[in-house]
Amino acid sequence: MRIQDTAIIPEEKITRYLLVPRIKDDKSKFLAQAGFTQDNPEELLKAIKQLVMTTEAVKDSKNEYGIFYIIEGNLQGVNGHELTVVTVWLQSKDGESFRFITLKPKK
Repeated sequence: MRIQDTAIIPEEKITRYLLVPRIKDDKSKFLAQAGFTQDNPEELLKAIKQLVMTTEAVKDSKNEYGIFYIIEGNLQGVNGHELTVVTVWLQSKDGESFRFITLKPKK
């Protein structure tokens, strides 16, 4: 299954979470390896969208909010470096929309 290209990727998820250094569960250092920084959040957004358009989503779990899907693959960095990631998406209960939840390094 492919996630719809109309999936919601909240800007604050990129600018206030993924690219911000954190004490716990920091992803900013990992993303910086590929050149994604607070100075170019649009590049990370573009890379996530590219991954979504080219990779199948796999159903992961379900709860009262909807169905969770994961997409694993490579993000092409602005510096040419690729990062292998797992992205998590939520399909709403009504099945009408998808929302980006998070991104993490694939182990």
